[in-house]
Amino acid sequence: MVASTTTESVNGHYDWAKAVKEFDDTKAGVKGLVDAGVAKLPRFFVHPPEVLKNPPTAPSNGTAGGAPLELPTIDFQGVEKGGARRSEVVEEIRKASSEWGFFRMVNHGVPMSVLDAILEADRRFHEQPTETKMDFYSFDSRKRVRFHSNELFREKDSASWRDILTCVFQDDKLDPEVIPQACRKEVLEYVQWMIKLRETMSELLSEALGLSSDYLSRIECMKSQALASLYYPICPEPHLTLGTPKHSDTTFLTLLLQDTTGGLQILHQNQWVNVPPVRGALIANIGDLMQIISNDKFISVEHRVLAQPIGPRVSIACFFTPSNAAVTKPFAPIKELLSENNPPIYREFLMRDYITYNKTRGHDDISALSLYKL
Repeated sequence: MVASTTTESVNGHYDWAKAVKEFDDTKAGVKGLVDAGVAKLPRFFVHPPEVLKNPPTAPSNGTAGGAPLELPTIDFQGVEKGGARRSEVVEEIRKASSEWGFFRMVNHGVPMSVLDAILEADRRFHEQPTETKMDFYSFDSRKRVRFHSNELFREKDSASWRDILTCVFQDDKLDPEVIPQACRKEVLEYVQWMIKLRETMSELLSEALGLSSDYLSRIECMKSQALASLYYPICPEPHLTLGTPKHSDTTFLTLLLQDTTGGLQILHQNQWVNVPPVRGALIANIGDLMQIISNDKFISVEHRVLAQPIGPRVSIACFFTPSNAAVTKPFAPIKELLSENNPPIYREFLMRDYITYNKTRGHDDISALSLYKL
């Protein structure tokens, strides 16, 4: 059973809370609506037209000042310590992180077989019968493994056309037995590759900031991972909703793997730029916390995913977060990056306060970047 597409009282008033509760109570997610043959979106999925249309999307051959708007691609071949291209890659990362906040990674070392396997496992979990996966359905963020669709706090927050399975590896660890059987083997293998790639990225980002290569590793700001297996079903009215609304990532760094469907857009020069999928590539994006500790040397950029009349689209996002020990410590712009001519832009804060704020803020509340700005 799935929630009805409209929930009206006898006087014609739309009962938003009741509609959302009916949807959540099915524990079937958005895929449950699609499986039920829904042809019209439930009202709480509909986004305001101004959100969908503004700012505009750049044309496929869009230019700005004569230069094509194309996401930077960085080749990681030869990036190992002492490698022939190490300094060149560090400079490319510095430039992309400061101008775009995003870049595409190729020749990053993760085998194609591992990438294909995790995408297939994502699809396999979400395409199980509802009764098989509903025990994982939860909005309790304390659970290390949970399946859910949307966490809506207020009526003005529109829902997104996607489902998520999240597996949290705290200090690189998670009990394998709590991971769904349908994707357990692939999740565990993929996370090991993400940990290996994180070590490389920690060094390269440190060097790109002009710091010692072990700096970010020493402060343990990316010692934990939240692996999100995202599933965007085919949408009957894609012009009315979004797969994921405009947002910036609240973490330090995200590494994204997407299938061949497309739909990711990033905000650059006040227009949406399409990020077409490239088989075997990963997308790196700087999070809000990295912007804060870098004192705006690196930027965290808003992005979104379109709802589409084709699908399903699957993607895997690996969000890097602090270790248990680091969560108890204050964060602020890195002192080595500050000077009389480059004073701190953000105030010091406790990570637990930052996490609490981001868990409860609505779509249009100010970001933590603004909250902690001096």
